[in-house]
Amino acid sequence: MENIKLIISDDMDAHRRRLERIITKQPNMTLLASVDSGAATIAKVEQEVPDIILMDIEMESKYAGIEAANKIHVSYPHTKIILLTVHEDDNIVFAAFKTGIVDYIIKSFPEEEIVEGIIAAYRDDSPIRPMIAKKLRNELVRSKNHESLLMNTLNIISTLTASELEVLKLLCQNRNRRQIALLRSVEEETIKKQVNSILRKFNKRRTKEIVKLVTELQIFNSISYFN
Repeated sequence: MENIKLIISDDMDAHRRRLERIITKQPNMTLLASVDSGAATIAKVEQEVPDIILMDIEMESKYAGIEAANKIHVSYPHTKIILLTVHEDDNIVFAAFKTGIVDYIIKSFPEEEIVEGIIAAYRDDSPIRPMIAKKLRNELVRSKNHESLLMNTLNIISTLTASELEVLKLLCQNRNRRQIALLRSVEEETIKKQVNSILRKFNKRRTKEIVKLVTELQIFNSISYFN
């Protein structure tokens, strides 16, 4: 195997020293730098361009590691970032994958598992760890449910008349029936009938339910009609 060049980034001295000992023992790994902040990591990456960075999440700020990872990924996409964490079930770890990290390592992992994680990342063969796999499954289910709800709502929207669409749009702008009637230059009774028609088509009892649904799904941003 080629020599793997690494940077350690962790503001906890004990954790950093342990990782330093582990890496310096490996014949196929070279420790380029060991720093204690996201800012220092970015500076070192610009100087050294490592293969792998072991990056803590919380350093000079709560999300310093994630913020640094995001910036590094943009400028140095070939540098692999492994997140260091003490919380295996931390939602932040899942969110951090959006910045381009390839794996996460629990700081209490045994030496062998840390070394295996580094080698796997270098080979582009990082595992999908159980916590991430679970969250990915949940995210896929959520996305599928969201897509189904969106399509169903758009189908209902397509049955509304042009006037009903305008009324719905105004309802979503927190206008009441009286205000809508004035804006539409019609009788309030006309708006009442249109609102009742909208309620029937959505099979809802209250306009608040429809407004909440349409707003959460960002319907007005989803179809060109509302642009």
